[in-house]
Amino acid sequence: MTAGEAKGVTAPRVPAPLERAYDQAEVDTAARENGLEQIGVRPHLIPYIKDLWARRSFIKVMAVSKAQAENQNTYLGQLWTLFSPMMNAAVYVVIFGFILQLGRAGIENTIAFIVCGVFMFRFFERSVMAGAHSINKNLNLVRSVKFPRAVLPIAGVLTELTILLPAVVVMAVISYVSGFLPFAGKVTIDWYWLLTIPAITLMWIFSTGCAFLVARWVALAPDLDNIIPHIMRVLMYASGVIFSIDRYLGQFSWGWIAQYQPVAVYLYLVRSCLLNEPAYQPSLTMWLFGIGWAIVFAIVGFVVFWRGEERYGRD
Repeated sequence: MTAGEAKGVTAPRVPAPLERAYDQAEVDTAARENGLEQIGVRPHLIPYIKDLWARRSFIKVMAVSKAQAENQNTYLGQLWTLFSPMMNAAVYVVIFGFILQLGRAGIENTIAFIVCGVFMFRFFERSVMAGAHSINKNLNLVRSVKFPRAVLPIAGVLTELTILLPAVVVMAVISYVSGFLPFAGKVTIDWYWLLTIPAITLMWIFSTGCAFLVARWVALAPDLDNIIPHIMRVLMYASGVIFSIDRYLGQFSWGWIAQYQPVAVYLYLVRSCLLNEPAYQPSLTMWLFGIGWAIVFAIVGFVVFWRGEERYGRD
């Protein structure tokens, strides 16, 4: 084609874009019929709970798989879940029970007392840390798959409960055997040991509520992840893990605060079920506090976590 012929050719006309107007009702109907949902919006609370309940099998599988993967690359494997709290308890028994003798004041069986405190507090501490890491350490999953984010902290705490169950058996055996030592008080096996199950259940519910709270806070402010371990250390000494609260703090006017704060309450319940300590007798008041703390923290923690649902993985 010559230059003259090219000048005579008319360029093809581009058709005007189609203008389509959709009624909002039509859009809503189409989205509802095709199961489409708007992203980046917090779901309503009741559907959110139903969706969470529908994924209970996934939560169970996720928790068990994490528990089985714990220490899988070590020679002793799952035995470390028992050895770690045992070694921690041994250190505290030697230092605070026999050298400094803090744990012996007002306590008849120091070994059983400290072992119960260390095992149970370790469960709470690890549950809180599991909640703190539940969002930030699963960002790829949070950003790529649509599911209720509450699955993550629940599964994290359930993992720690799975690890705790065999440790409770070891804790009970150590407590009972320690009663045969000449310098320790007797630990008898009776029906009251069965109440350890509801006591641990209440502590699990409470720990899940705490995991919801820290999961929300750490997701919004990751720096808090470095502060939580220090808070846990202070809480350990303020909860009577290695000494009797009544013996050392009961003399102060504010001592009742330390006695009835949640972690101290659950340690009291477990000790009152397993041990024969005069200072830790079965108490209906403590059971009521344990039930109350579990309900309050579970509800408040869940609502606080749900209110930040649309922000996880987007900040």
